[in-house]
Amino acid sequence: MFVRLSGLCFSYTDSVSILTDVTLTLATGWTGVVGPNGAGKTTLIRLIGGDLEPVAGHVHLDPPGGAIRICAQTVETLTPEIAAFARSTDGVARRIHGELRLDALSLERWPTLSPGERKRWQVGAAVGAEPTVLMLDEPTDHLDVEARELLIAGLGRFRGVGIVVSHDRALLDRLTSHTVRVHDGTARIWRGSYSDAKRAWEAEERERQSEYERLKHHRENLARRLADKRRMATSAEAEANAGTRKRMKFRGDHDATSARAKGKAEMASRRISRDAAVLRANVDRVSEKLGAYKFSKAKGRSIFVNYTPAPVAKVFTLDKAAIFAGDARLLEDIHLAVLRDAKIRVAGPNGIGKSTLLAAMIRGSHVAASRILYLPQELTAHDGTLMLDKVRELNADERGRVLTLVAALGVDPDRLLESAAPSPGEARKLAMAYGLGRQVWAMVLDEPTNYLDMPAIERLEDALVEYPGAMLIVTHDDELARRCTSIEWRLDGRRVEVAGAPRLTPEM
Repeated sequence: MFVRLSGLCFSYTDSVSILTDVTLTLATGWTGVVGPNGAGKTTLIRLIGGDLEPVAGHVHLDPPGGAIRICAQTVETLTPEIAAFARSTDGVARRIHGELRLDALSLERWPTLSPGERKRWQVGAAVGAEPTVLMLDEPTDHLDVEARELLIAGLGRFRGVGIVVSHDRALLDRLTSHTVRVHDGTARIWRGSYSDAKRAWEAEERERQSEYERLKHHRENLARRLADKRRMATSAEAEANAGTRKRMKFRGDHDATSARAKGKAEMASRRISRDAAVLRANVDRVSEKLGAYKFSKAKGRSIFVNYTPAPVAKVFTLDKAAIFAGDARLLEDIHLAVLRDAKIRVAGPNGIGKSTLLAAMIRGSHVAASRILYLPQELTAHDGTLMLDKVRELNADERGRVLTLVAALGVDPDRLLESAAPSPGEARKLAMAYGLGRQVWAMVLDEPTNYLDMPAIERLEDALVEYPGAMLIVTHDDELARRCTSIEWRLDGRRVEVAGAPRLTPEM
């Protein structure tokens, strides 16, 4: 079984091309699809699924007429396919019910099921249909660790052509054997999981950068030689004119002598001019080659060079006999403190009280609210508009740092400032850039990678690694947590278990 794309092109308008000349083959097993927001990842899977028609090229499925199933990013509705899968008692359905821990009776309370439970039903029904091609769009969004493990295990047993669009690096590294990178209007397949493929294209980028630098050096040498030739041509012409005037002063000077001298001077000038023309052509050719190179902008200096730490040793403390959500007791016997440079991951299954704990910690703050950035899981449109207004009101230095980070996260700062309201993804990037750029003393982040594409996540990760203040973060991204945190608060039952040694930098 395979899917072959040949010369595939697509555009939503005549003037803007989304994908150009995509040629690749997707074989049995799982292939990850990655790239920036808006690059064309969802467009690519819709072309494969037949929801969109390419403007050129074609999609070939082997075997012809094989079934294709697409699992959308969100699961709001109990579909007939899910209901039929829940009722099915055949061997395949029963096996998947067990592997994904699906209880058919739970469908009676579908509106109250968690996103993770709905996602398992959606994927289980798709896998149970045994399609030739199964495509998933961000399947692990909003899933806790246990739900992700169940999902990955279930997907690993799929035997068709699997295609997954995701920013979940752990999922991609564990599940996929190939990676499609959608980038700069085309798509290219790389051998290996995401991390292996990323190392490969970064190595290729370094080679291209080296070749670019070699060509630049070559052009500079050619330009110097061209400048020398032009000076020689000017000098030769001046000498020839001076010699003619000098000979005309002597009566014995014959016309033949003057003609020979003039001829030699003209020949030398023409030779130099030919050499200059060849050099000029070489300079133009090398310049044209250089113009074909495109590189990502290099990372500038740290934005935390002049960071001033919080004036207190502990930015948050919490001493409570219990924490409630409404009438429900979530946590008991809580005694926690966050030092001014602590990097803490808050972990635990969905619904156990992670977000509630973050809110309680903020209420126990020992620094001004203006020096804390709190990023909830979801931002309203009004939140985004208020954040944009705050950025516009910053002084030039702070606004410059914030907008530099906004650009690094993949948003055009000028377009953003001119807009009436940012999109949900833009608002999220803007909020994090606002906190990092203003050098707040503490950041409290609840699933900060929601709505972010892979390049934005990796750039955010780099910024968070450098951030010198206190950070409390809830995230399902294990790689981000590994790099950015050194302490874990694990919510288990009604208790908070602390792992990792806190440290405190001296007063500055």
